[in-house]
Amino acid sequence: MKLWVDGGLQDAATARVSVLDHGLTVGDGIFETVKATAGRTFALTRHLERLARSARGLGLPEPDLDEVRRACAAVLDANPMKLGRLRITYTGGLSPLGSERGDTGPTLIVALGEASRRPDSTAVITVPWTRNERGALTGLKTTSYAENVVALARAREQGASEALFANTVGQLCEGTGSNVFVVLDGRLLTPPVSSGCLAGITRALAVEWTGAEETDLPLDVLERADEVFLTSTLRDVQAVHRIDGRQLPGAPGPVTAKAMRVFDERAASDLNP
Repeated sequence: MKLWVDGGLQDAATARVSVLDHGLTVGDGIFETVKATAGRTFALTRHLERLARSARGLGLPEPDLDEVRRACAAVLDANPMKLGRLRITYTGGLSPLGSERGDTGPTLIVALGEASRRPDSTAVITVPWTRNERGALTGLKTTSYAENVVALARAREQGASEALFANTVGQLCEGTGSNVFVVLDGRLLTPPVSSGCLAGITRALAVEWTGAEETDLPLDVLERADEVFLTSTLRDVQAVHRIDGRQLPGAPGPVTAKAMRVFDERAASDLNP
């Protein structure tokens, strides 16, 4: 396996980043996960635009997106696979111990891992912890993911693949690595970015392609929704058949099934929407 570290390809077994990298010591970094099918990326331009937005939000130097594209192409060429998770990581680089950044410049890593197509439906849980819709990192795709690790571990313990959060005012927000949509009285709804959720690439495309409405939703909408589905880079559109102890028989329901079909068709016709 080959990956890209700061300017070139390296063997995964011997590639090295300093133990004093700010991404390691304090989680000072950003990332993107891009779906790659037979070496071809999906929505790469949108992902790189969000990478740059996250860098600005975190105060990191603007990434050289041409270099990132070259790195992605090199890693994909070096590691042929049917379906892959292409991970772009960009950190504060070598820095002193503590929160202050050093002046050596950022670290860029691009790696690829094999992936498999997700099932058509999945189980999710809700967790008691909240997303802070007013936090300094809100809306940024940062490497500070320990909160998600804890929530996802709880989901796995309960036979689910995702955990859903409310925000600090009790509104439905997002999953650890996904956005959430609900069908209520025939309307397809999803929390707005102002709820504190990440502006997911798949979320944005699903809104655009299905006409879903963005609106504040209480967390307990999950107890009443006729259908629920998740969106993310590797899930695309995935139905939910269980939320905590509540079963949603027949998932994917008709609205979700249509969203899945529309997304698959549109994504297949344009790899860089």
